[in-house]
Amino acid sequence: MSEAYLPDGLPIPVPEPNGLSAPYWEGLRREALMVQRNAKTGVYQFPPQWIAYDTQTFDVEWVEVEPKGVIYSWTRVWHPVHPALADACPYVVVVVELPQAGGVRMLGNLLGDPRQDVVIGAEVECVFEHHPDAAPPFTLAQWRRTAG
Repeated sequence: MSEAYLPDGLPIPVPEPNGLSAPYWEGLRREALMVQRNAKTGVYQFPPQWIAYDTQTFDVEWVEVEPKGVIYSWTRVWHPVHPALADACPYVVVVVELPQAGGVRMLGNLLGDPRQDVVIGAEVECVFEHHPDAAPPFTLAQWRRTAG
């Protein structure tokens, strides 16, 4: 994607200083959607944690998942939460459920007309929005409705 969905001036997302989310951000730069999974039980989890949710052990691994999901919930943002968004409202934020990854959920923007009808259960795909000129460079996971 060559153009940013939201305006310049927003804080740049970077991995936490302890590196916990680094594999997620590195994956996005490679156009791979990464989530954690318990290596022993196969249970997926997101957002990332140092321990596996289901067993409270350190058996977590990062795995690539299909960058497709369904809209679980959504909101249309009418009031700017940051000065850079003063002229960018409205925009749509979705909670996307990834059925092929144990139903984990992620937040992101829904691309397209900000006044579009949004339907719970609608199929979406990840759009990797690259920002190579930022310092440091980063990529965002945005979402777009699919024809299916």
